[in-house]
Amino acid sequence: MPEPTAEHSWQIDTGPDPLACADLLAAAFAREPAVSWICGDSARARTHWFRATLRTHARLDGARRHAVVGADGRLLAAAVLTPPRATPGIGARARWASRTVLRCGPRALGRTMRYLDATSGGETPEAWTLEFVGVRPDLSGRGVGRLLLNHVLAVTPAPRGLYLTTADPGNVPLYEHFGFATLGRTLLGPLSVTSMSRAGARSSS
Repeated sequence: MPEPTAEHSWQIDTGPDPLACADLLAAAFAREPAVSWICGDSARARTHWFRATLRTHARLDGARRHAVVGADGRLLAAAVLTPPRATPGIGARARWASRTVLRCGPRALGRTMRYLDATSGGETPEAWTLEFVGVRPDLSGRGVGRLLLNHVLAVTPAPRGLYLTTADPGNVPLYEHFGFATLGRTLLGPLSVTSMSRAGARSSS
């Protein structure tokens, strides 16, 4: 259930609908380098890619989604986290691949797999992965992303820390502000992907 906050009547929702999160993230990542490399400039392909991905992610045991919701009930920001060692089964991966090829094309599937192969294995064992965090484009710089990240860091039970990758160099100082440190960089086609981690702290929830 949503939890009220003091800022602008925004609320934190700890169980937002995965497809609503997907649609918000598709808009938030319109210019993000890795998603653009995978999906091209097509808003339709980007939306279907996020929908296929979050449908699959929602079925993972222990998967978490958090969102900031406005007074009108619309999502303002969303974050997606994967618990340690959680991976989709063979059937789930096959369904995701089928949806991705059908709706986004074979290039999107191939480049997603290349990205995953290039960035896998860099995380600390037993760390949670912050897969995505995005803000509705018209609210950039308004504090909604800060509110969401502070919430995520406070409630995620991650004693072995959090891990993320980003292909947007502009995100690196933002994550550093929240306590993440760079582990390394990987070149993948036109992308320079930065892997980052944050030391663990036990959840207060």
